[in-house]
Amino acid sequence: MKVLVIGGGGREHAIVDAVSRSPQVGKIYCAPGNAGIAQQAECVAIKDTDVEALRDFALANGIDLTVVGPEVALAAGVVDAFKAAGLRIFGPSKAAATIEASKDFAKQLMAKYNIPTAAFETFEDYDAALEYVKKGSFPVVLKYDGLAAGKGVVIPETLEEAEETLKDMLLDDKFGKGKVVVEEFLTGPEFSFMCFVDGLDVYPMTLSQDHKRAYEGDKGPNTGGMGAYSPVPIITDEDLEFSLEKVMKPTAAAMVAEGCPFTGVLYGGLMKTPQGPKVIEFNCRFGDPETEVVLPRLVTDIYDVFSAVADHTPMPALEWKKEVTMGFVMASKGYPGSYEKGYEITIPQHLTCHSEDSNAICHPEETSTICHPEERSDVRIYHMGTSFKDGKFYTSGGRVLMVVGFGDDLQQAHDKALEAVESIECDNLFYRRDIGWRVL
Repeated sequence: MKVLVIGGGGREHAIVDAVSRSPQVGKIYCAPGNAGIAQQAECVAIKDTDVEALRDFALANGIDLTVVGPEVALAAGVVDAFKAAGLRIFGPSKAAATIEASKDFAKQLMAKYNIPTAAFETFEDYDAALEYVKKGSFPVVLKYDGLAAGKGVVIPETLEEAEETLKDMLLDDKFGKGKVVVEEFLTGPEFSFMCFVDGLDVYPMTLSQDHKRAYEGDKGPNTGGMGAYSPVPIITDEDLEFSLEKVMKPTAAAMVAEGCPFTGVLYGGLMKTPQGPKVIEFNCRFGDPETEVVLPRLVTDIYDVFSAVADHTPMPALEWKKEVTMGFVMASKGYPGSYEKGYEITIPQHLTCHSEDSNAICHPEETSTICHPEERSDVRIYHMGTSFKDGKFYTSGGRVLMVVGFGDDLQQAHDKALEAVESIECDNLFYRRDIGWRVL
């Protein structure tokens, strides 16, 4: 089978990696991909939002199944365009992707169908929003309504911070023209609950926990995620059952009732509050960096999983490894704000080349050279924002690498990942050393 993966980050590298383990798949393309993905797939220079070019490529190259990574592609309607052309594709329609593309839509849906979440109000007017915030307590949660690459959520602890944030979002249109959702601040550990969804059918994945804040001790601005681990021991079986039966299944049913049935991955960002699990956010796709710690634990052939959802056929039983995972994101200094690109990255060869031949050297620009990271069991590196030139890797994004360690327990996975991180040389990268601190 020929598979096309849309996107070019760490999540897509993890999807490509998982697909490469399927004996049914003979050829993988990735658009646009990145330098690390090029070790396992043929990268195609098409933007993830260029819906027509992506569709035309799939038709011209006889693609059997397309898997969509990023929310921007889904919100652009790539699934609708592919289906209209008779192509098989894994992901939600543009209408169903609204559950992530509009925070207000998601909150209104939860309110209507009694899905547990924080109390909220939505505003388009700066003065009205500020007046509402003044009457409440701090900290408060301010969310830009639309897509903002994981950076549209701010948690001001003072009125001055709230004023500045509302000004950014409603007067200066920092993320574009849009509304702001003002939410009550909830407390408790967060966890990521991703499920494969096909209309009313919901199939849970193993849990993971993401670390959103840029700096150690959960300080600093929100990012797209600075690390993750799986599973999450502090979430009980009762929490999981509640989250599945009272959150994920009712949300899937609500989307069907609203006339926009969901197919693909529904991501529930949940918090274990003193009153039980509540929804912080929904995403319409695999989480990033959660995918990089969840999919390596999947034993079931992922081609069968994607096909079952895309074709609306019975899902194979999802089997997960007992081995646990923990991953550290290495990001450009300055992220999630402005940062510089083009810094050389030196990755020790034993971490970059996964060929059975220990003397082999991988050349990412040569698509005929396919690495098999699954042959190295203790560490895996997923590229998030890298380029490759003249035999060297360079930084090309805010989040650059995700280094994942595998172990019998989370401490072992932590230690293996951190050892690998510390062996990677680059003058312009930073990372958190405290990933998994809630369980370690």
